[in-house]
Amino acid sequence: MTETSGRETDNASSESAPKDEGAPFRPHPKSPREAIQPEQAPPPPLRSRHVRNPLVIVVNALLSLAVLVVIGTGAMLYWGKAEFDAPGPLAAEKTVVIPSGSGLRMIADTLENQGVIEDSNVFWAGVQAYKNAGRLKAGEYAFAPGVSMRQVMDDLVSGKAVYHTVTVPEGWTSAQIVARVREHPVLTGTLDEIPPEGSLLPETYTFTRGTTRAQIIQQMKDAQTKALADIWNRRTEGLPVETPEELVVLASIVEKETARADERPRVAGVFVNRLRQGMRLQSDPTILYGLYGGEAWLQDRSAITRSQLDARNPYNTYQIDRLPPGPIGNPGRAAMESVANPSRTKDLYFVADGTGGHVFAETYEQHQRNVARWRQVERERREREAQGTQGGAASGGSGG
Repeated sequence: MTETSGRETDNASSESAPKDEGAPFRPHPKSPREAIQPEQAPPPPLRSRHVRNPLVIVVNALLSLAVLVVIGTGAMLYWGKAEFDAPGPLAAEKTVVIPSGSGLRMIADTLENQGVIEDSNVFWAGVQAYKNAGRLKAGEYAFAPGVSMRQVMDDLVSGKAVYHTVTVPEGWTSAQIVARVREHPVLTGTLDEIPPEGSLLPETYTFTRGTTRAQIIQQMKDAQTKALADIWNRRTEGLPVETPEELVVLASIVEKETARADERPRVAGVFVNRLRQGMRLQSDPTILYGLYGGEAWLQDRSAITRSQLDARNPYNTYQIDRLPPGPIGNPGRAAMESVANPSRTKDLYFVADGTGGHVFAETYEQHQRNVARWRQVERERREREAQGTQGGAASGGSGG
């Protein structure tokens, strides 16, 4: 009893004694049963009243939705750009006509229907993204195999369409030129009038599908006006032509007298020398134009008869003293250049030499000898043709 009381007194004394704060904490040992039991988890922290606010919930939802939209849009743009730049379905080159006045949607549908692009919606969106919706041009386009939507867009923006041509030979009359323009299968519209002779410049003109015939004729007129003004400003001083119109008249005669480029300045020099000396030009083509007008060279009328030579008409340079009243065709740039800057010779005559060129002479006596040689060449040619015709007839008879 006494010992027990002493231990209890010691324990009580120790519990009531102050604890040493610097001593390490020693937990009371647990019984084996308590040691194997799990400890209770602490309760979760209380949610902030700001988080439970409905406005905060809505804002969080909107931010989440925005993030999803951005991610989705980025993925869509990446896919769309890849599709826009990828090779298209076209297996072989194809020509497609984009009508004038077509909108972006109609163009996209046309390209898809023609098999140039895979998806008209992607093309529509891509053109919109590049801000080219109002820059696509109508026309006829040739697309290469596998062309991408981006290249299609670039071609339509740049107007890289298929070009067609119409060629006007030098010296043709306005009636001949109008007939060729009317016959062209790609040009549109009608031509009700024939332009004045000499007002069109013979050249090769390019155009796209949808161009009208009237536009081509106007292009020829504008080209002639520009070329004539330039040539007139660079002419040799002292020419016996007083106006640009007279230069065109003389150039149209030069054009009909020779088809050889190297001879044009010399032929022009002959006519210039004649005008200076008051001699008549005596050009055979002027007779034909005076008789038949713009139809003069629609048929073979190269031979001049005595009745035609003697007939009076305002273009007959065997009968009139100076230039005819107008051009006998539409001269090319080279013929006008030759009149503006003719060869400086004393030649007054020329005659064909039988090889496609001409022989020139300063005096009438020289010219007569050249004419005699020319006539001999013509006789020999006719004899060869006659012999060839007879030989062909005999051969044909023996054959059957």
